Amino acid sequence: MAPIRLGIIGLSANAITSWASNAHLPYLLSPAGRSKYQIVALCNSSVDAARDAIKKYGLDSETRAYGSPEDIAADPNVQLVAVCTRVDNHYDTALPSVRAGKDVYVEWPLAENAGRAGELAALAKEKGGRTVVGLQGWFAPAVVKLRELITSGRIGKVLSSEVAAAGGSIDRLFLSPGLKYFVDRKVGGNIVTIGFGHMSDLVQFVLGELEAPHAQLQIQRPDVKIRDRSTGEILEVVRSDVPDLVHVTGSLPASEHTAEGATLHIRSRRGQPFKGEPGLVWTINGEKGEIRVVASGASIGASAHEDLTIDVHDHDTDEVQSVKWEWGPYAELPQPARNIGALYDAYAEGRPHSYADFEHAVKRHRQLDGFLAGSPASS
Repeated sequence: MAPIRLGIIGLSANAITSWASNAHLPYLLSPAGRSKYQIVALCNSSVDAARDAIKKYGLDSETRAYGSPEDIAADPNVQLVAVCTRVDNHYDTALPSVRAGKDVYVEWPLAENAGRAGELAALAKEKGGRTVVGLQGWFAPAVVKLRELITSGRIGKVLSSEVAAAGGSIDRLFLSPGLKYFVDRKVGGNIVTIGFGHMSDLVQFVLGELEAPHAQLQIQRPDVKIRDRSTGEILEVVRSDVPDLVHVTGSLPASEHTAEGATLHIRSRRGQPFKGEPGLVWTINGEKGEIRVVASGASIGASAHEDLTIDVHDHDTDEVQSVKWEWGPYAELPQPARNIGALYDAYAEGRPHSYADFEHAVKRHRQLDGFLAGSPASS
């Protein structure tokens, strides 16, 4: 089968953040990636900027350079468009390709709010293009292993689950200049929508969709210092309208693997955990045992955590057993690219129900918008 002809929007040679080059390119330029994909076009803020990126990353000299989303959407040679821009540009950069009926992959969040995400999803359904959203946590090997443990009945029916996480930014007090937009809710990209969004999505992927949720959000540190990481200089202090503490409690749907009335509680706090403690502890309590997941950071879906452990406490024997998980064919890729590589493979192999699409993204957007609606900055 001929490789899928891919166009990328937002692979910059001088980006403040470098998710496209760190998480997408390593897979796409690997032997496995090249066997399934060919990068045929690049779109940046200008044609010259796209040419600079083509040169910097050693892409094929025949790769077309574009300076507008409309131009790449009009290229009949492009089959799939991957949008890797900042969140508040997702809608405008994806829209022309969606309208053209192309297949479109957009990083999470799909748009800056549920309304615009819904517009993209509705248009994609009308035009017939396949859609992908970068909620790659579904493919994290530890997440896959947790689903196996639940569905195998290892701990009986799930009775409750608790997630305690800290992270979303390197420090509780500071942000780098490139992430200043994290304090501005209208941009749509922040620790609630991105960090908590990724984490809560994969938790629900494992356990089921949260029902009748109650959310309590707080802005604990409204004044955030913007610090130059290279010099340590405080460039400015900005006022944040984005919560830095999220508590969500609700019920899990009863099923073959989950007891009626089972409770889920997720707590996420921006910044470092208690000194010496892990960034994430996730427990799943069942009729016959309990699962505990421990990782140094909370971003187990967006990135890789080699130190992540899964332990199962068997209540009958009172023994604790460690459960092993492996990266498999993605082990040779840099950590950020591993789950992304698995997502690209799922699309290329025609497994649409194994990854998140625009319709799923809208559901998650609406859930998060609901949580944020009752937060302090909205009252």
